[in-house]
Amino acid sequence: MDRLILTDAQWAQIEPLCQGKRSDPGRSGQNNRMFIEGVLWIARTGSPWLDLPERFGHWNSVYSRYSDWVRKGVFQRIFEALSGEPDLEYAMVDGTVVKVHRHGQGAKGGPKASP
Repeated sequence: MDRLILTDAQWAQIEPLCQGKRSDPGRSGQNNRMFIEGVLWIARTGSPWLDLPERFGHWNSVYSRYSDWVRKGVFQRIFEALSGEPDLEYAMVDGTVVKVHRHGQGAKGGPKASP
């Protein structure tokens, strides 16, 4: 069984915004959910398109479809629809303090440095 990123609730919000539904004129997308999962896999791993696993489809077909959707603003619409209800599941507060040594700040050093 494949591990998917999107939950069924998230997919229910995204599905009406996708192109290639059966109700759309022209060619319909074979599996919009697996296409979105493939794009999310690329975004999550940072891998090149060539390394996309075959379960998401042929890498070149997925990339071409991704490029078309970006040009048509589909991902922008999906982002705007989903960003209206932020869930803070991944929000983190980092209290780390990082100090840089004075040599790393560009301070002049050496025996002739004035106090």
